[in-house]
Amino acid sequence: MKVLNLVTTPRPFFDSQLQSLRDLGVEVDVLPVPGRDSQEESRSITDYFEYYPQVLSEQSNNYDIIHANYGNTAPFAVFQPTRPIVITYWGSDLMGPLSAFNSSFSHVFDEVILPSPVLSEYIPNEHHVIPFDVDTKLFRPISMSESRDVLGWKDGTNYVLFPYSKSRSEKNYPLAKKIVDDINRSVNLVTISDVEHEMMPLYMNASDAVLVTSKRESGPMVVKEAALCNVPVVSTDVGFASDVLSDVKNSYVCNSETEIVNRLQDILRSGQRSDGRKHAEKWGKEAMGKRLLKVYESALSK
Repeated sequence: MKVLNLVTTPRPFFDSQLQSLRDLGVEVDVLPVPGRDSQEESRSITDYFEYYPQVLSEQSNNYDIIHANYGNTAPFAVFQPTRPIVITYWGSDLMGPLSAFNSSFSHVFDEVILPSPVLSEYIPNEHHVIPFDVDTKLFRPISMSESRDVLGWKDGTNYVLFPYSKSRSEKNYPLAKKIVDDINRSVNLVTISDVEHEMMPLYMNASDAVLVTSKRESGPMVVKEAALCNVPVVSTDVGFASDVLSDVKNSYVCNSETEIVNRLQDILRSGQRSDGRKHAEKWGKEAMGKRLLKVYESALSK
């Protein structure tokens, strides 16, 4: 089976998705939209105009399936001749300002995939829910002291990780800062931007807790990643956070600012880690690859 993946900007979970399929013998190629060197930048309409001829030029490679990844690539999959076509929405494409436009293409696709049941309300037609996987080898428990040595952080100091850029409004940094300011002890709130994905486990393991204060999410993936490192998480009730953390000790999903403050204080006071690593098997890429392959086979049989 040979599949062409259309994508805006490849992300770590997308790369893992490709590898899970390659491990099962599927030949996968990737055609990204040109432009945008980082998440802080935006693409121009010119970038998308340049993309369409590139998609059409790929027809000579005789792909069995065209797989659109992220809603902005939907029109390019629809308006090219190869069939069947599959789409995976990522979350922000359905929850952001282009939601109506992106979701309007869903009925044209042979198969539709969502990474979280939270997104089902945006897609009226039949679809599959296949959560993104996590690299369980990369995200693993590492000694806090060792991690802090690498990052230059001080032992004996409390660090809370806000694993996003301050500029991403939906991640709600102002709430994270207010929560840490309200805690009755000295705490360093660490934010990150454009950190190499391979470095994320060090930041997580060096932290006393990971704090998620997002307004909306289809994930968030960092909840699974931190749990796999046995790092406590305190999160607003967004995306699949409650499903992921319901069976993880010393990690909490909260419904109010006061509850977030209290839970974070409890974690810092106890100094205990979580036990999320025991869920590694169900969050790994093997399960995701097998489910994607079944979707492809279903599309080809129609």
